[in-house]
Amino acid sequence: MSQSLDRALRILPLLARGAAGLGEVAGALDVHKSTALRLLRTLDEHGFVYRQNDGRYRLGSRLFTLAAEAVEGLDLREIAHPHLVALNQATGHTVHLALHQDDEVLYVDKVDSRYPVRMYSRIGKPVPLTVAAVAKVLLADLPEAERRALAARIDYPRYTARSTPGAEAFLHELDLVRERGWATDLGGHEESINCVGAPVRGPGGRVAAAMSLSAPSVVVSGEELLGLLPLVRRTADAISEDYSGEDGA
Repeated sequence: MSQSLDRALRILPLLARGAAGLGEVAGALDVHKSTALRLLRTLDEHGFVYRQNDGRYRLGSRLFTLAAEAVEGLDLREIAHPHLVALNQATGHTVHLALHQDDEVLYVDKVDSRYPVRMYSRIGKPVPLTVAAVAKVLLADLPEAERRALAARIDYPRYTARSTPGAEAFLHELDLVRERGWATDLGGHEESINCVGAPVRGPGGRVAAAMSLSAPSVVVSGEELLGLLPLVRRTADAISEDYSGEDGA
């Protein structure tokens, strides 16, 4: 990388912390003010920085526009799919990817298991909010006020004896998910189906999606499925890294 380009790129994270004067920029780069001014003028011409009336520089609107366009252009499903396939091939079990929209959590991708017993889930179908592992992962990331408001307005169907019975239990479960970073559905929706889920994070660390690994208890027990949780979490982390462009390490 050229020295000038390297210096120019170092200016951007500096200004992300707040506006800075010419002397501050030169000091941070350890260069003469004339060099810093040349770099700032070039960035200003392209809209990446902006010179305020007080003479200090801040990030420019062009940078924010490019960031927004880049995020909008990312297809999370396309990015995640090869990772979902790899997890399916490694385990043989059903893999899902889900997103949160309004008061619904929807499956947006699915890779079916290799054995004859198949799950009835399908792409575009809402999942049961109070029991599904992917729903718990996504809803646990909501701000507390939003979590409580949601818990108060949704219903709590008793799919099985293990289904979440009400708002208090649901909020407690979401707190656990926030604390440990993963979720389960061990027979809460269907007695014979177990599931573990993990978050996919986007730029800034917010949960952008959830992925899960599911299997019927006749194939693997809930305890055996939990043994695959490290692999599920590594897959989610790999998707997060590809999606956010941030190294999870």
